[in-house]
Amino acid sequence: MAIQTRTQTATVGKPWLASYSPGAPDEIDPEIWPSLVAMLEDCVQRFPYHHAFSAFGDTLRYTDLDRYSHTFAAYLQQALSLSKGERIAIMMPNILQYPFVLFGALRAGLVVVNINPSCTPNELARQLNDADVHTIVLLENYAHVLARCIGETPVRNVLITRVGDMSYFPKSALMNFAAKHIRKVVPPYDVPGAVSLSRALSEGNTWTFERVDIRPDDLAFIQYTDGTTGVAKGAMLTHRNMVANVEQVHAWIRPFVTEGREIIITALPLYNFFSLTANCLAFMRIGGLNLLIPDPRNMRAFVRALRRARFTAISGFNTLFNDLLNAPGFEKINFSSLKLSLAGGTALQKATADKWAATTGSTITEAYGLTETSPAVCINPLTLDAYTGCIGLPVPSTEVSIRNEQEIEIGPDSGDDRSLREVGRHAN
Repeated sequence: MAIQTRTQTATVGKPWLASYSPGAPDEIDPEIWPSLVAMLEDCVQRFPYHHAFSAFGDTLRYTDLDRYSHTFAAYLQQALSLSKGERIAIMMPNILQYPFVLFGALRAGLVVVNINPSCTPNELARQLNDADVHTIVLLENYAHVLARCIGETPVRNVLITRVGDMSYFPKSALMNFAAKHIRKVVPPYDVPGAVSLSRALSEGNTWTFERVDIRPDDLAFIQYTDGTTGVAKGAMLTHRNMVANVEQVHAWIRPFVTEGREIIITALPLYNFFSLTANCLAFMRIGGLNLLIPDPRNMRAFVRALRRARFTAISGFNTLFNDLLNAPGFEKINFSSLKLSLAGGTALQKATADKWAATTGSTITEAYGLTETSPAVCINPLTLDAYTGCIGLPVPSTEVSIRNEQEIEIGPDSGDDRSLREVGRHAN
């Protein structure tokens, strides 16, 4: 059997391969791990004492993530009698509870339904019903939303956490008191039968976790889209979908990162699939640290966190980059370690990109994806030194076809009145 070179392959049907950065492979192995749980276990083995997640000055190492997720999985199995395939909703901002609740649920073989905390009671009820969710874990700040609609849903298990619960006393008590009585971000609520996440972890320590056989085609997520064409729709994504996309992102960034040494600023919420894959999962893959920003709208606290960290990567929407550029004190941050700035979700504006490069010395790399593709489809080469206005190249093991309104494939010589660049720009 003849083996095609990259140049031959590019000529035959994937012209973008000729523009790949050195070191980027044409294909990835989507079955390098059978599940995200297997990926976590590999990360824990390779980077046990490396910092994995940080928020509010507190940190989880990979061994901590392993221990907490095991404990939570045991509680879900034994105390709540949840079995493989049942759905669990997570309604949290970027706090330390999110990653171990996520992996605890996946370890138990459950299907995770990420919920945007800003949703209304009607939106929440619709998604909980649509996904047939029986269990939900949420931050106390949003419990009043659930209280208004829980009677209209199949939910029977409610676990509530508070913002300071992962800190040590007295810091934890002070954070929880401030949230409820000073900042007043915890509206009154009444959810009968709700259990605190702290109690669940305490009980979970008394149970034995029974390993679940999780296979590539098992469902991992039901992820609701923004509903720009109507009500939000749930995209069903398997463990294989997620592992494949993590590997595609890893293949793209691998020549530019060092395992166990990277720190990425995670300001976009982890319930958003761009942040979940590009930040949480892809940087776990290389033993990196996700520095979680619980409230990116609080620019003073955001800039303060950036000034304390020698971060090497950051991701965001155009609005986030623009807001940072206009935040007082941002220009005083030490950007000497920053080597990767990644934009997605919405189109990156040239003015934002140019000002970011001038201020930080880092070129923003623009990417394009869809929730349904878990999510990366195209990413610009990381070797670019200026804004291009393009959505990038298809990532390894991805095929892209651009078609017009008549479903006819178009190309540079198609005679179509719109250039490929304009079509690609419209897609974003």
